[in-house]
Amino acid sequence: MAILIIVVFVLGYAAIALEHPLKIDKAASALITGMVCWAIYVFSLGGNPEAYEIIEYGRAFVEGDHHVGGLYHHLFDIANILFFLMGAMTIVELVDAHEGFAVITDRIKTKDKTKLLWIICILTFFFSAALDNLTTTIVMISLLRKLVEDKKTRWMFVGMVVIAANAGGAWSPIGDVTTTMLWIKKQLPDVPNIIMDLIIPSLVAVLVPLIILSFTFKGTVERPLKQESADHYLNPTTPNERLFVFILGLAGLVFVPIFKTVTHLPPFMGMMLSLGVIWAVTEIMHKGKSKSEKQPLSVITVLQKIDVASVLFFLGILMAVAALQEFGHLRTAAEALDSVFDKNIFSINIVIGLLSAIVDNVPLVAAAQGMYDIAPTGDFAANGHFWEFLAYCAGTGGSALIIGSAAGVAAMGLEKIDFGWYLKKISLLAIAGYFAGAATYYLMFS
Repeated sequence: MAILIIVVFVLGYAAIALEHPLKIDKAASALITGMVCWAIYVFSLGGNPEAYEIIEYGRAFVEGDHHVGGLYHHLFDIANILFFLMGAMTIVELVDAHEGFAVITDRIKTKDKTKLLWIICILTFFFSAALDNLTTTIVMISLLRKLVEDKKTRWMFVGMVVIAANAGGAWSPIGDVTTTMLWIKKQLPDVPNIIMDLIIPSLVAVLVPLIILSFTFKGTVERPLKQESADHYLNPTTPNERLFVFILGLAGLVFVPIFKTVTHLPPFMGMMLSLGVIWAVTEIMHKGKSKSEKQPLSVITVLQKIDVASVLFFLGILMAVAALQEFGHLRTAAEALDSVFDKNIFSINIVIGLLSAIVDNVPLVAAAQGMYDIAPTGDFAANGHFWEFLAYCAGTGGSALIIGSAAGVAAMGLEKIDFGWYLKKISLLAIAGYFAGAATYYLMFS
């Protein structure tokens, strides 16, 4: 059974990685993998009379250890992440429904390739920290379609957006799912500490590719002939309403870590509080409008746009990793990594980061969380260097391949970017930035 669960996990990952050739959504593959892994775990317990308690509460708990594991514990942790993501997605979609992001995007006027590249990447970097890398990528691609006509030229911008979005998400607890996971599970509970320690390496991971590309990426961009004017918005919002909802949405997202710090409640509760307030405020704001005017701007309508498939993907893959953890495989993997790299936290995380370009970074971080316990002191303590560097490596390493991150997959789907083209044009830039940022972190804290 121990070998069988690994085989199922590997096959499930292969199906996820080959999503497009197989034409099977990765969410379906993840759900099958997660549930089958737990079924195998159940069968491995055989006729043990304590089997149900072991499944529900964990082997350690049944054996007298106060550490609770098992299905219930994992499901609680996973639910925290999923509710958090659903709340964040809803808020961002609501801002987008009000065309709130146009407050910034409509102000970009330059046609110079280099200047536009820097503007787009810096905006993406900070947007990603405040929103998330997936949403930011989608927003920026939508913007680039209005600014750049030529497809291959636009692909260069989009490739750099993927790098900037992943780097920007790494230093914020709400910017990348992996950093969110580390924050929620208390490996990185101190938000100011995350920001202060990771923002410079993450910025370096963007600046190095930008500087390299600036030497060759010259000329001007051609904009689409049929440009949409500033008054093109089809929804019945006013400029003041767009600005108000934009500020309200950002404030709601920024409020979440503050709420957690003050109340010590799970982050998803702060996110749901923000969503509830924004929901109520927008309902009041539009109460005097007709039903047809209000409908596209309501949270009820926005909820239909939520990427439920991504939520189910995270559910499936995190459940699969949890099953491996219960089996003890993650502990074995941790011991192997420690042996090979002599417990060097920098080498271990560099490898994890590079693997995230091939295998999705979410399960890799989930696996690392299961492999290593939070220590009282040292590099593996809460806010320790191992967890910080893991957030950086897992967040930025996925940029090396277009399939290595949610931002890359979104870009691939929206712009139909070829895997080979990205590998040839963007991968080396991403790797250069990745190692430059890693070296920066090493020099800062070694």
